[in-house]
Order: sequence, then structure tokens, then C-alpha cells
Amino acid sequence: MKSELDRAIDAHAEEAFAFLETLVRAKSTVGVEQPALEVFGQQLSLLGFDIEHLPFSNDVNSDPRAGVTPPAEIQSDGRYQILARTPGTGPLHLMLNGHIDVVPAESPELWTAPPFVPTRRNGRMYGRGAGDMKCGFAIGWLALRGLKDVAPKLFAHQRLGFLAVIEEECTGNGALVAASQYGALAPEVVLLEPTDLGIMIGGVGVLWVDIAVVAASGHAQHADSHVNSIDLGSRLMDGLRGWAADVRRAQPEPSMPSDENPYNINVGKVCAGDWTSTSPSSALFSVRIGFPRGWSATKAESEVRAAIAAIVSADADFRHPPTVTLTGLRAEGYLLDADAPLVRDLRAAHLDAHGNEPIPFTLGSTTDARSYLNDFDVPAVCFGAIAHDMHGIDESVELQSIVDAAKTLSRFILLRFAKQSDIG
Repeated sequence: MKSELDRAIDAHAEEAFAFLETLVRAKSTVGVEQPALEVFGQQLSLLGFDIEHLPFSNDVNSDPRAGVTPPAEIQSDGRYQILARTPGTGPLHLMLNGHIDVVPAESPELWTAPPFVPTRRNGRMYGRGAGDMKCGFAIGWLALRGLKDVAPKLFAHQRLGFLAVIEEECTGNGALVAASQYGALAPEVVLLEPTDLGIMIGGVGVLWVDIAVVAASGHAQHADSHVNSIDLGSRLMDGLRGWAADVRRAQPEPSMPSDENPYNINVGKVCAGDWTSTSPSSALFSVRIGFPRGWSATKAESEVRAAIAAIVSADADFRHPPTVTLTGLRAEGYLLDADAPLVRDLRAAHLDAHGNEPIPFTLGSTTDARSYLNDFDVPAVCFGAIAHDMHGIDESVELQSIVDAAKTLSRFILLRFAKQSDIG
């Protein structure tokens, strides 16, 4: 059967690539995710899945587990997520997960082709979201399409779900809302994030904050007589990087290589100034901060605020304390046991498909796997394709890796479902 399964997956690979192209064309940055979700729903419906729209409300900040929705990204009513399920009744036995939202495409003029026009070159597909992570939907579809050919009765006694969520890139509230409000859960979850065909079992904590810095303003002819808000903010960022280095020394991340920094300080956006010959009086720094797995989000916020206060108090040029506001992710770190059955069986499936066994790993980032593991005690891992330049210019995915991942995933699903099902 497995050789037949591989042949079926190879035969349907071009359809999966076309599916991915359609998803990439459907620009799905925060607030405009619905067209891409409909593409997903239509494609899963053609596989015989039942499609359920899960309404999504922006009013989730009262949940202590939720990320903070930035005011600029609060959208009108009508947003939703989609849960596709194999027909039947009763609970799900396994769930696939993917996030349909993508980050904005900065500096489109620097891209080789327009960011939301998928293009193929040198065995890759280029486009915003091609790697992170719309390729995961192509992997899931391709694995299921192959299984439909060779094991049409596979899901006769057990049920599988495929969930497409929003806001993974900014709050993490999509997976949380789907699970907490709609019961979109299963005993195990495989998130089809790009992992270079490895198995990602953990990540650090991540906090998003906006830091507003105020300084004296005035004519540029006096710029050398005082420090402006951008200069002060830059000093503050340097201070935070020093603080993060101290945290790393005190609480290293044992599951990551020693040469990697788990607690990066990233200045994602800076807004300041209104005139070239005016020294700016205010600047807003939007910052992503990594923190140890042993900290809660509340502790991380407290530590960051204390670090900022200490940096400011030691610098006489700060005449006004900065204002610190939470703006998005409040993601606590997570780690699944590398010996968990979910990890063990995915490794076995990959070994059977490709002759090598992937090693579990962690990264200095986060995924929706944390919500399943931390908030619902559900084992969850990430497994997916080989992607390049995620969040960057000319983002891409290796097309063959989509096929390879689908062969692993289909075997894993067989392992989970075939024992109790008539697969003839």
C-alpha cells in the first residue's frame, strides 16, 4: 500500500502546487484572511470534508491566555476560521492545523516578482506566505488526497480535522478561540509549519510591546545640544539587548544550541518625526522580546518593565519615563517531551518514507503548538516543508519538500487510523 500511496501523492503533486498558488494569490494579512480561508474550505470540501465556519470575535482580551489585539488591527464583525472534518459524529481523533494569515510584504519593489503573485523558479515557489505557512495546507491536502485514493474507507471509524486559523502571526488568539469557544481539539495536533522536514517540539516565550519615548524637540541647528527621541530609543534598545544577554547567561535555553540566541530583541517598527529639520520629540518602538520557558507572560511583562525602568534611571537624558504598552503576542514558552508518542510515530513515519529519522528540535520563536500544549494539555508538534526567507524578501518553499512531507504525513495518519478502520 505504501508504494501505491507514494505514487498517488506524486500523481497529485501538481494539483497541490496549484492549490498553493491560489492560496498565495489570496492576500491574507491581518483582517483580510477570509478569501484565503474560502480557498481552503472549497479545496477540503472537494475531498469530502464537512466545512464549519467558526466566527471570530476581536473581543478576546479578557481571556488571560490571549494575546493583546492592537487597536489598529481590530476589524469589523464577520471574521471567522474554518474547521474541516471527515464526515461522521463524535470527537476528532487527530487534528491538522495551519495558520492562513501572513505577515505584510515589506518593500515589494525589492522582490523579484510581486509578493502576492506566486512564481516558480529553480524548484521553488516564491511569494508571501508560500513558506510561512501556506505550503502546510498543500502538504495536508496532498497527504489526504493520496490516502483517499488508496484507502477510501480509512476514516470510517475515526475522525480527522483540519483547522485553518487566523492571527497566529500577531496574537495567537485564533487557535485559542477555536479550542476554547468551539471545542476544536483532538488528542493530538500536527501543525504543518515549515520545519525543513524536521520535528519542532518547543519554543521560547515571546512578548510584543510598544515603547513610546519622549524627548525635547527643536530646530535642527541645535540638534547637538540635546538627545532626540530616536537617539534615546536606540539607547533603550541597546540596554534591552544587554538585559536579554544577562537573562540568557542566567537562564540558558538547554534545548537549543549554545551558539543560538533564544531571547532576541527585535525592533520591528519605529515611528518618529514629522520634518527633516526638526529634532523629533516622540518615537514609538514596536519590539518583539524573547523570554525563558520558565516564565509566565505576566512575569515576562514585569521583568521587561523593570529592565526598562532600570535603563532609564541610569541615563540622565531621559527626562520622561517611556510608556510601555502590550500590543500582541503574550506567548509563553513550551516544550513537548521528545519521547512522546506523537514525536516517536512521526519520526517512524519519516524513516519509513525517506530512510532517515528526523531529530526533534526547538527554536527561539513560537507557534500555536504552545496553546494546545500549555492551555489544553494536548500534545502538539510542528512538521513541514523546507522554506526560505520567511518574513523576508523573496520568501519561498521547495516544492519537492511539500511532496516529501506529504509522504511522511500520510504514513503517520495511516499509523494512527488504520488499526481500527477498514482501509480497503
